[in-house]
Amino acid sequence: MIDSYDLQQLHADMRAWRQHIHQHPETAYEEVETARFVAEKLKEFGLAVHRGLGKTGVVATLSSGDSPRKIALRADMDALFIEEKNTFSYKSEHHGKMHACGHDGHTAMLLGAAKLLAEKPNFNGTVVFIFQPAEEGRAGARQMIEDGLFEQFPVEQVFGMHNFPDIPVGHFAVRPGPMMASFDCFEIRVKGRATHAAMPHLGADAVVAAAQIVNALQTIVSRTIDPADSAVVSITQIHAGNAWNAIPEEAVIRGTFRCFKSSVQQIIGEKIRQIVEGVCTGLGVAAEIAFNPENPGYPVAFNSEAETAVAVKVAIAVAGAEGVNLQPTPCMGSEDFAFMLQQKPGCYIWIGNGASHNSCLLHNPHYDFNDQILPIGVAYWIRLVESVLRDEIVF
Repeated sequence: MIDSYDLQQLHADMRAWRQHIHQHPETAYEEVETARFVAEKLKEFGLAVHRGLGKTGVVATLSSGDSPRKIALRADMDALFIEEKNTFSYKSEHHGKMHACGHDGHTAMLLGAAKLLAEKPNFNGTVVFIFQPAEEGRAGARQMIEDGLFEQFPVEQVFGMHNFPDIPVGHFAVRPGPMMASFDCFEIRVKGRATHAAMPHLGADAVVAAAQIVNALQTIVSRTIDPADSAVVSITQIHAGNAWNAIPEEAVIRGTFRCFKSSVQQIIGEKIRQIVEGVCTGLGVAAEIAFNPENPGYPVAFNSEAETAVAVKVAIAVAGAEGVNLQPTPCMGSEDFAFMLQQKPGCYIWIGNGASHNSCLLHNPHYDFNDQILPIGVAYWIRLVESVLRDEIVF
């Protein structure tokens, strides 16, 4: 068992690692230096290290005893295309990029767990540490899987953790079933016939058609989806024309939809297509629809029952029963750990990052990971490994 002294000794190292990664953010599939830093640390700790899955992914293994059982722990490494507005000494040195979601902290916590487990391997089996690239909209988890992640490292379960502002420091939140929503985006190109604004009868107005499409799309959730199922359809961009006195030939609509059931995900996609085709037919224009044209869609992040029960037990051991929210509201944000949960049973848990004052919100230019929670996250990872791989848990 890892004691509090071990964690406190490591805390300063983890803080330094985390702030170094924060200062040098790298975005999807460009995490070259981050991956190098992670791999070097893991080798220092004595782990076997594999690189290259998912282009810049790092996977390390640590075995103890004679059990064939294997579990995986995952952290994400990538940053976002956001210009940092913090002023502390370790703020981003890369223009237009920052760790605005805490992946720097996730990486540091998993490194810390690897170090302590290597020093005191109080478990029987193999732990696979997955440091994943490209979580932010580029499906690095799916890429690692397609590159053979679970063929090369055939684990039984997979576990993930993400910080969450406005959950108190030292607390966790977790539930079985949907934890994070699916994610899909769409682009609709409405194609009409351009004409002078004073002579609209000679053209086919793509702008008017786009406006009606936008309004009609808002009826999908309210009039198509079962009220017991949560879903959202949001229009985020409309682009059309560049002159005051000309009706343009084309209007472009972009947006996203999210939900907690794959069946609802399918219904929304079909309904978008039906609405667009109906409006365009009625107004004499045409349309092209593309789903996920630049980034892959994400499935629902769905926690399995047995693995969530283990995560709950471990979280309570770390934070106490009062420090674990067992009924959090699922988040409409998305998470590509969902691809791993499609392949293996597992659990995705939230760890409290503390109050979000001063705009310390995820994907905000003022965000910063709370270094106070580094040892708490490590304690969770270590207790999880020791619980699952000491024959205490039978699946």
